[in-house]
Amino acid sequence: MQTPLTPALLLHAYSQGIFPMGQPDSPDIEWYSPNPRGIIPLDDRFHVPKRLARTWRHGTYQVTCDRAFPQVMRACAQPRHNQPSTWISEEFVAVYTELHRLGHAHSVETWQDGNLVGGLYGVSIGGLFAGESMFSVARDASKIALIALVEHLRRGRFVILDTQWVTEHLAQFGAYWMPRHIYLKQLQHALNAPSVWPTP
Repeated sequence: MQTPLTPALLLHAYSQGIFPMGQPDSPDIEWYSPNPRGIIPLDDRFHVPKRLARTWRHGTYQVTCDRAFPQVMRACAQPRHNQPSTWISEEFVAVYTELHRLGHAHSVETWQDGNLVGGLYGVSIGGLFAGESMFSVARDASKIALIALVEHLRRGRFVILDTQWVTEHLAQFGAYWMPRHIYLKQLQHALNAPSVWPTP
């Protein structure tokens, strides 16, 4: 019998470099600590493609933080053309929403004409932000959310933006692979950093 997910269990796992993923069409939960680890830089190595930078400057989307956390999670859980089933169960939504209530999980939302069209969510502990998932139903909506997240983390003096894996989608922003032993060493530094999730 598996140990139930709780906020305390999640915080302990993330502080050790471990994160859970549900299994599609199954109650089972698997725990991961990838080697190497996907990282998005928070310094000047973070790259915004020119076309996307124009979209950002033009304010095509309204961007908010923590306005619609459960909605973002449920949107991330929706099946996609290349992913017919989801690992984000209602159990995950409930536990991460509780983490959000406790101040350890956050969302960034993008809106168009009052409609939620993109966003992302993740877990924060100290100077670590562990990105979990993102979604988009309008062009570049999730990418704009990521740019906003990086700006937010910079203001809060965060140390690590963990993306778990490097995808083609994230590589365009400068995401890179970090060996696990280096990640774990930097993680301990991040956990003790005086970082703060900025409030509006």
